[in-house]
Amino acid sequence: MPSNAPDDIILIDRILKGDKPAFRLLVERYQNMVFTLAFRITGKREEAEEVAQDEFLKVYNSLQGFEGTAKFSSWLYRIAHNTALTKIRNRKAEFKTLDNFETSGNSRAGVQNEVEQVFTREYLDRAINMLEPEESTVITLFYVSEQSLEEIAEILNIETNAAKVRLHRARKKLREKLELIG
Repeated sequence: MPSNAPDDIILIDRILKGDKPAFRLLVERYQNMVFTLAFRITGKREEAEEVAQDEFLKVYNSLQGFEGTAKFSSWLYRIAHNTALTKIRNRKAEFKTLDNFETSGNSRAGVQNEVEQVFTREYLDRAINMLEPEESTVITLFYVSEQSLEEIAEILNIETNAAKVRLHRARKKLREKLELIG
């Protein structure tokens, strides 16, 4: 995942000048990470897809507001985070269940290493899905999106120390969930 790569700034400049295909490149670059973050918060594939669509529409409509003082990815993830939280606030109270868990594993059984990787990924995903949205978000931002604590703080609109504490607590809860399902 590029960090405020010069091509992000170049693409943004092209988009603002009316180059619509440049926006497609930006979407392709970040769509997986936006979806992953949204999925971690909402816990539902359909809602995560809606959040990702809403997210990129919001980004397109407010791109002129991107000042470039922060990394584009941080700005983007902050919008995704807020959009996903709004989505779960607006839905009626539902509980996440492991029955809805979808595996994304590879079907090539027989190669022990691949089977172990699939099992580990499923195991980890189940544990992360059992966390509260705030906890799964910070875990996803740090480990999947590879955001720094400073970037996470910016995305979540909190102090860096608060991000560090949230990550510590989320790791602790994740360990508990892994032990529970292990």
